[in-house]
Amino acid sequence: MTNGNKKYALLVPTSMGIRLTPTHSQPFHSSDTFKMQATSAESNVASVSSYLGLPVKVLTAFVKDSPVAHFIKDNLGSRRMDFEGPEFEQDNPWGFRHQINMADSGWGSRGPRVQNDRAGEVGRELSAEDFDLDRIFGEEGVEIVHLSGLIAALSPKTSQFCLDVARAAKANGSKISFDLNYRASFWKGREEELSKAFHEIADASDILIGNEEDFQLCLGIEGPEAGGSGLESKIDGFKEMIGRVQAAYPNAKYFATTLREVISANAHMWGALVTDSKDWEVIMPREIGVLDRIGGGDGFVGGMLYGILKGWDVQKCARFGWASGALAATMLTDYAQPADEDQLWSIWEGNARVKR
Repeated sequence: MTNGNKKYALLVPTSMGIRLTPTHSQPFHSSDTFKMQATSAESNVASVSSYLGLPVKVLTAFVKDSPVAHFIKDNLGSRRMDFEGPEFEQDNPWGFRHQINMADSGWGSRGPRVQNDRAGEVGRELSAEDFDLDRIFGEEGVEIVHLSGLIAALSPKTSQFCLDVARAAKANGSKISFDLNYRASFWKGREEELSKAFHEIADASDILIGNEEDFQLCLGIEGPEAGGSGLESKIDGFKEMIGRVQAAYPNAKYFATTLREVISANAHMWGALVTDSKDWEVIMPREIGVLDRIGGGDGFVGGMLYGILKGWDVQKCARFGWASGALAATMLTDYAQPADEDQLWSIWEGNARVKR
């Protein structure tokens, strides 16, 4: 699928922030030493492509002269990503800042705990007025734009921004990927407004990602019929629901979701369902080791999009996505950092032998 006429393989609009994680897998409330990293769901997705050599661009917003903004810019550069975005004055001590994600990784029978502090989040100001979308999509060119429901629902401004990005992408022949990512707290009191925005973005999308709840609550699609319990029933119900999504959004070609069963904080059963509207690839859950689960779903999406960009068939895209998510779960960063494609295929094959 890669087109030499387009400068960027993948573009992601996002609100960058920082994550604070206690060392040695300890609970947050009883720790005094923390690892700080730059993070966002959308940049997590883009990292698979950027580490494997494809050109990636991030559209975001920064707090001017903030040391945290400096830290984030250095991190994005280290991930081989281009980025651009407006700089907002902090204004006063109660003004803009980058979001803070406070999360421990859990351990064994103690599950992870996450709290997001988004007060004053500068990313809520994202607006098309601050970007030259004609240049980005018309002159530079983008193969796939990945949009997330987290950004589309973050604020009225970001909802409009995602709509403007989707319209510009569509007008210039870019593919659109949309991970619905429903969050009840974001939708509260804005149901009608967000339903309309999500419908328009989904209508323009080529790739739709989400679980049963996402499709029901974001797009109003009837969920699977109540039936038997168990994984097979869940898979059959998801396939049935995707048929209704395809009828409602005929532009979309790819549909995907992950399957996760938690054994402990450090062991999950990990699977996936992907269709290209012709064939299904069903990856039954297999056990994977988990150092930190945050970003596993983003890793899956990132690997799948990389496969689509490379022109692979649905089976290969799904398996590479599965492996990318499994890799992300072994890393202290929220994003997968594959050394090369071979590393991910070794994960898929279950080959954890030393490579010398």
